[in-house]
Amino acid sequence: MEAMTAALPDPARVLLEQIRSRRSVRRYRPDPIPREWVEALLEAARWAPSAHNRQPWRFAVVEDPRVKARLAEAMGERLAEDLWRDGVPAERVAEEVARSVARITAAPLALVVCLSMAEMDCYPDARRQAAERTMAVQSVAMAGQNLLLMAHAMGLGACWICAPLFCPDTVRETLGLPADWEPQGMILVGFPAGPPRAKDRRPFEAFVRWIRAG
Repeated sequence: MEAMTAALPDPARVLLEQIRSRRSVRRYRPDPIPREWVEALLEAARWAPSAHNRQPWRFAVVEDPRVKARLAEAMGERLAEDLWRDGVPAERVAEEVARSVARITAAPLALVVCLSMAEMDCYPDARRQAAERTMAVQSVAMAGQNLLLMAHAMGLGACWICAPLFCPDTVRETLGLPADWEPQGMILVGFPAGPPRAKDRRPFEAFVRWIRAG
């Protein structure tokens, strides 16, 4: 691995180190993030590759503590309903909901990541239409990854949470989003309150297959 890194040009080594050192950060200082920094995060996101260059990503920027609290509480109510249907004990339901609400409200910035199919292609058959939707989902995910890497490069901590996928209507209604904005996730951002936990990765052999002729 070190030989591989040494063989890279300097810009690539710097980028690889940024990618390797990025972690999901869930604890933040209360300091607000400057507006110019927020715009830089969104600028990084909008330069992601996308299917047909349709750029199907949409971002709802939530900084106001009151709005974050409303959103967190509404999502918490939906989470509680799901857990009750699953037969989860009431005490654990309360713990899970409190953890979810605290995680969202403690972040200085919440970016709700949405997908819009409004400008994507439409096909008469379900197979190609499903593929078109997957292409849009992949495009939105790449924009989110750009944003996460930019946040790390700026010294910010960030974490993508998937909770909006489980209650998209609740998120859309609470924030007053357009009907075609489909919540896919939420990126919480803030100045880290401490160092992230160390993580490792599986070796190449666990997930790479080199395809050779013959």
